[in-house]
Amino acid sequence: MKNLTLSALALTLAAGTAVADSNHAIHQNDAIMSAADQSKTASFDILAAHIHREGRVVTFHMTTNGVAGTNIPEPAGQLAGAPVLSYVWPTSLDPAAVGFEGKTGILALAATSHPDFDDTPLFDENGDGDPANDGTKWHSHWVVLTPTEACGPGALGVRDIPDGDIPAMPATWPGLPIFIDSPGFTPLFDGAEVKINVSFADADTIVGASYDGVTAALKVNANVHAPLLCVTDVFDIASGDLSLPGKIN
Repeated sequence: MKNLTLSALALTLAAGTAVADSNHAIHQNDAIMSAADQSKTASFDILAAHIHREGRVVTFHMTTNGVAGTNIPEPAGQLAGAPVLSYVWPTSLDPAAVGFEGKTGILALAATSHPDFDDTPLFDENGDGDPANDGTKWHSHWVVLTPTEACGPGALGVRDIPDGDIPAMPATWPGLPIFIDSPGFTPLFDGAEVKINVSFADADTIVGASYDGVTAALKVNANVHAPLLCVTDVFDIASGDLSLPGKIN
């Protein structure tokens, strides 16, 4: 009981420290602000989402109502039906900005965790010498989202690559038949805050783009393709309506 009490106190202090940090999303003047909702899981209840640029480095960050990154999916034990939890920044950027085929959907950056599979073959997130067992560790992806009726009425999914199609893909595409990239940018967690620092060859090209913040669950389709990865639950949207009101300066 004593250990549980101390752990709870530590988490509370961590969350309080994060919210007080002036570098976090909630303290940015032009952040997308969202009211706390006690009915939501605190670590996915968005208080603020923000993207800002310093030279070639663009920081995507989000403040939550709890300790970000503490909740991870329960494993399904196989790829089919595998759950994914995510912090997502949808943008108005053309997918070609990061190497995908252009004009193919909504380009979004995501921090994800999914214990049943590893889709970052070039990286060893847990540092154990095996780059193929890291799905549980939070990691980053660029994805292209599209309305996907096969995922459910009005649902979004990660855009599939039909058999025989060879669209443009980023150099770090992990080889899955979907529009996904595994760029290796490490999600950083600091109490209530999650952020990803992203480098661009020419960051000026993204100035003026719009963005939003979303927390969501996804799931691998039972047949592992067509569609492969569907958004199954949206926990919170910073703007409330996915209107992408934020602007990258």
